[in-house]
Amino acid sequence: MSTKLITLSAIATFLGGAAMADVPNVAVDIAPVHSLVARVMQGVGEPSLIVAPGASPHEYSLRPSEATALQEADLVFWVSPDLTPWLDDAIDTLASDAAVTQLLEVDGTTELQVREGALFEAHDHGDHGDNDDHDHDKEKDHDDHDHEENDHGAHDPHAWLSPDNGAVWLNAIAAQLSAVDPKNAGAYFANAATGREELAALSDEINAILDPVRGRNFIVFHDAYQYFEKAFDFPASGAISVSDATDPSPARIAEIQARIAEQGVSCVLSEPQFNPGIVAAVMEGSQANTRVIDPLGSDLELGQDLYGNVQRNLARALADCL
Repeated sequence: MSTKLITLSAIATFLGGAAMADVPNVAVDIAPVHSLVARVMQGVGEPSLIVAPGASPHEYSLRPSEATALQEADLVFWVSPDLTPWLDDAIDTLASDAAVTQLLEVDGTTELQVREGALFEAHDHGDHGDNDDHDHDKEKDHDDHDHEENDHGAHDPHAWLSPDNGAVWLNAIAAQLSAVDPKNAGAYFANAATGREELAALSDEINAILDPVRGRNFIVFHDAYQYFEKAFDFPASGAISVSDATDPSPARIAEIQARIAEQGVSCVLSEPQFNPGIVAAVMEGSQANTRVIDPLGSDLELGQDLYGNVQRNLARALADCL
């Protein structure tokens, strides 16, 4: 689904018109995005979350309350169909009149290609930060809904794990909210500015956590963390599974076991929803530590603090494991 972001000049036009009587209804896909939107809406309103905490965003069945939130939405913020392919049709059907922002297509977003294979090298990050390949999509109307040029699955959708992306998205969120709710534009942009300052401080905090263990090797359960790896210059050595929707093959497990032995990998990171037996099989015969991490913050309280806590917890678990 293409996104047509509303420019600052368009916002100025809206500011000259009649303000909306009510705060807009806002629906978002996952908890980290909900957190960013909640930060921008602080003191004004609250967004609705579509994918329940702890559920997989890749495959999900809407509950009645979530379908209603989409139906009533004036604005929808979501990462991309690469993360929630089912949500594409749901937005078309239930939120056809809403202004929809696909965050991976926001100007300035760093976008990385999906990595292939079980083992990674430091140069494996495929950086597409200028997003030039999406400029044609931004010019298309929301109602066009043409995704053929987006090459679903080619881009790693876990882009919220880069605080730099989070900062870019705060601006886009504030712009969209201000366009439909101009009477609160000052609050939205002020909140976004404070949020960006908080993310800059968060990056400094995470670098301080990771500095004592830089240069050590770790393995992740599924390849969801390359935005975090790139943001903090802390590359993983490999991933047990290519995605959280499939179990690794015996050949892939053997590759990972060989990498653990060759590089002296000291940490294997799992996630709450995965079979701990697979991690045990990978670690068999090694002295590696293991910790559980969660890129979605399933066990965290929803709200504006969740985004930073997801990344903070990831860094602490990694440092502790190493």
